Amino acid sequence: MATATLANVTATCLKPMKATSNGSWQGDNPLDYAVPLAIVQICLVIVVTRLLAFLLRPLRQPRVIAEIIGGILLGPSALGRSQRFLDAVFPKQSLTVLDTLANIGLIFFLFLVGLELDLRSIRRTGKRALIIAAAGISLPFVMGIGTSVALRHTVAEGVPGGPFLVFMGVALSITAFPVLARILAELKLLTTDIGRMAMSAAAVNDIAAWILLALAIAISGSGSLLVSLWVLLAGVGFVAFVAICVRPVLDWMARRSPSGEPVKETFICATLATVLAAGFVTDTIGIHALFGAFIIGIFVPKDGPFAGVLIEKIEDIISGLFLPLYFVSSGLKTNVATISGGQSWALLVLVIATACIGKIGGTILASILAKVPMREAVTLGFLMNTKGLVELIVLNIGKDRKVLNDETFAIMVLMALFTTFITTPIVMAIYKPARRTPSYKHRTILRDTESELRVLACFHGSRNIPTLINLIESARGIRRRGLTVYAMHLMELSERSSAINMAHKARRNGLPFWNRKQSADHDSADQLVVAFQTFQQLSNVSLRPMTAISDLQTIHTDILSSAEQKRAALILLPFHKMQQFDGSLDSIGHGYHLVNQRVLRSAPCSVAVLVDRGLGGAAQVVASEVCYTVAVLFFGGRDDREALALGARMAEHPGIQLVVVRFIPQAIGAMLDGNRDSVSIRMDANEIAADEAYIAEFRKKVMANNSTIKLEQTAVGLKSDVVAAIKAVGRCNLFLVGQSAPTVALTDKNDCPELGPVGNYLASSEFSATSSSVLVIKQYDPAANPVVPADDGAEIYDDPDTPRTPFVK
Repeated sequence: MATATLANVTATCLKPMKATSNGSWQGDNPLDYAVPLAIVQICLVIVVTRLLAFLLRPLRQPRVIAEIIGGILLGPSALGRSQRFLDAVFPKQSLTVLDTLANIGLIFFLFLVGLELDLRSIRRTGKRALIIAAAGISLPFVMGIGTSVALRHTVAEGVPGGPFLVFMGVALSITAFPVLARILAELKLLTTDIGRMAMSAAAVNDIAAWILLALAIAISGSGSLLVSLWVLLAGVGFVAFVAICVRPVLDWMARRSPSGEPVKETFICATLATVLAAGFVTDTIGIHALFGAFIIGIFVPKDGPFAGVLIEKIEDIISGLFLPLYFVSSGLKTNVATISGGQSWALLVLVIATACIGKIGGTILASILAKVPMREAVTLGFLMNTKGLVELIVLNIGKDRKVLNDETFAIMVLMALFTTFITTPIVMAIYKPARRTPSYKHRTILRDTESELRVLACFHGSRNIPTLINLIESARGIRRRGLTVYAMHLMELSERSSAINMAHKARRNGLPFWNRKQSADHDSADQLVVAFQTFQQLSNVSLRPMTAISDLQTIHTDILSSAEQKRAALILLPFHKMQQFDGSLDSIGHGYHLVNQRVLRSAPCSVAVLVDRGLGGAAQVVASEVCYTVAVLFFGGRDDREALALGARMAEHPGIQLVVVRFIPQAIGAMLDGNRDSVSIRMDANEIAADEAYIAEFRKKVMANNSTIKLEQTAVGLKSDVVAAIKAVGRCNLFLVGQSAPTVALTDKNDCPELGPVGNYLASSEFSATSSSVLVIKQYDPAANPVVPADDGAEIYDDPDTPRTPFVK
């Protein structure tokens, strides 16, 4: 009998895997060794999760949904039902390595979460958000405890009572803050009142969840109640030690990392080592290694570049490579097949109903007490019911500590998946964030009025600022209410944790995310703040900041809706290529190219694309020192008339000389004779008449009062004639051209159709030797983009203006 028992024990003991193989040529199977097997597992996880994320994108689901589903599919619920697949790709002896990698990634991810959590913003959270967060935690926690009683008498018999109650309460009361931010961004709700309230409540909920989880872990040990008390006291002591002893060291390193200088590699290495050491200490205490990393992240100073550099160093590899391993590790522990029979499925329905009723109901009741309208209250309830990574962390810790068995674990994972999946479609159904505005009159620059010109000027980053400000200065005119500019900072929201944190910092007045404390200090002032603040003080331009935070695929809707709300006559877009040191233009991404094309296709007003070659140099030019030559290339048509209208406005500036080059086509029959070099394109008689009328008006009203304006007429018949005429303009600071100029393409390569034939040539490598910036203008065409009147029941923006809030107070 003893011999048989020993044989069984030997059979169940798995031979440890060696790190690397000798190669297949020597007869070794790489999948029998730890390193090559881990590489295969990581690659498989990335391919599966990214493919699922791509497939779920039309449903506007966050990537965490794809990662949870991917983990379940790779586990025993789907592909893992094949024992041959599990033995080959996820053998039991490799799971320790996989779990180790996943937990190392989780430790550093929790460090990132703490690093991006600003306790000062939590303290500034409004009372309504605090009430909503408290109700959204307490009611589902209590109902979770009640549900745990039903589970313990059915599928969870024999589990420890106290820890099980607490784990169930925590699991049902959690709101996934990063996932919620992603959903709000997808639905364009981030900077709305409901979005800000949801984010604030979720941040408070996150802090409470970690405290409750620490309590659950402390009481889930195998020791007595006294041991659990010692664990809690030791955890509090660790936090106090970090605050008293570790934080001053972190502050010293942050002070030794000034803006504009690289952070020392020694500081980075020391901080990351401190994260691991803190994880070791909290694991020794008996809480969990991730809590140590989280606490260190909280106490890292948030001012200055130190925290930002830490984020840049580790977030991509952690979020992209190691964190998905945690979802797969969870999926390998999730076997949906354990949920079998009517009782198990009834319990799943019970858990889902309890989670939804508790979280949604508690949030709705608290919102109504806080005098939130009913529709917004219901929307908040479903938003706060979002689950995610924190939920899986709770469940995995509970399973590792034998608090949750296989069936209960599978039920809770499916509950988290279901509640998160339904959030987006339900919120879209009950709450329409898009609000139409009433029609407005002035949607173009060319108009018979002296009224204010409203411009929505978009920019990606600091490199766009000098040219943008110098262009605004040139176009401000001399009228008392000359120009109102809405400067919109376009910020891409990705799945990265820093992007989620960026979204969390969205302010009510729509300011870009610049540190006010830093900007008060001249030495560390953000150049964006300084540039805009200085320009606003020195000019009579009303400049109002805005921020658009969205995925590149949908950020054009933010631009279009903002232009409509602000009653803009012109949308100013940055070209998707930036000038390099050698003068060439390199693309910053095809996604930005598509953004411009989408805006041009559906704009409610005129649009201009700015090809930036450094108008005025790398710094803002004072109004008294402006000395530019602006050239308008006039071929004819509505877009060219719009360009000339902007040129006429610029000519009002005393420091600008305007040169108008009007191209007169020669024999129209040249192209009909088969000459491919002909530039002639037949124009509509009405357009020709409109051109002649506007040129006559321009001569009478603009040129008659300004002797610095030059109007030259050039007869052209071939492409070479046009090119020669453009080069003959000489040194020019800015070209104004229409998008749909009636001429054939001037260059063989036409990779930017949004610039039109002339703009394409001016932005091409054939014209790259010049330092002239180019502004390609498309006039609003009501026939192509008709304005849809607001519905009777639609909400209306009564005031199209944002608050007149300065950049720095």
